[in-house]
Amino acid sequence: MIIVVRHGRTASNASGLLLGRQDPPLDEAGRAQAAAMAATLAGIDRVVSSPLLRTRQTAEAVAEVAGTEVEVDERFIELDYGEWDGRPVADVAVEEWAEWQADLGFAPPGGESLASLGARVREGLDELVAEARDRDVVVVTHVSPVKAAVAWALGVGDETSWRMFVTPASIARIAVRGDGSRSLLSFGEVAHLHG
Repeated sequence: MIIVVRHGRTASNASGLLLGRQDPPLDEAGRAQAAAMAATLAGIDRVVSSPLLRTRQTAEAVAEVAGTEVEVDERFIELDYGEWDGRPVADVAVEEWAEWQADLGFAPPGGESLASLGARVREGLDELVAEARDRDVVVVTHVSPVKAAVAWALGVGDETSWRMFVTPASIARIAVRGDGSRSLLSFGEVAHLHG
């Protein structure tokens, strides 16, 4: 199984900022979320993480409980928002949202498109398929790569990302069958955060 999780909360997330390649740590709530997630995922076999601090901190909590190491894979880094990184979400104009949602090739100035992100996330997940038939692999990543992973699991396009909401420290589980086919078992699991 491939278990795709979003990192715990940061102060930037709590403040409603677009958070791409900026690299803040988890805040106090985020560290508690990472610990709760780690307890839920204690039996996993492998932990892969985005290189950014917030994901590595979350992944380290999971890996410690599981008794394994964290492997960093650049393909699971967050979308590059370019000049929009750190911008309040509320400051993105209606016209900008409309253009972004209408065109998978659209990229914020100096940033990356959802099409590019989707291609690199799919490549990373494709490499995990053979192992995930028999072992549980956790990928600790960000909002946009989680959405791309769900689209990959469902066999749909990246335009579906606009119809998903990904909570900090939430879990999505993707079953991988012997023939390599996959199915989405769960999305947005947060019960571990309330227990």
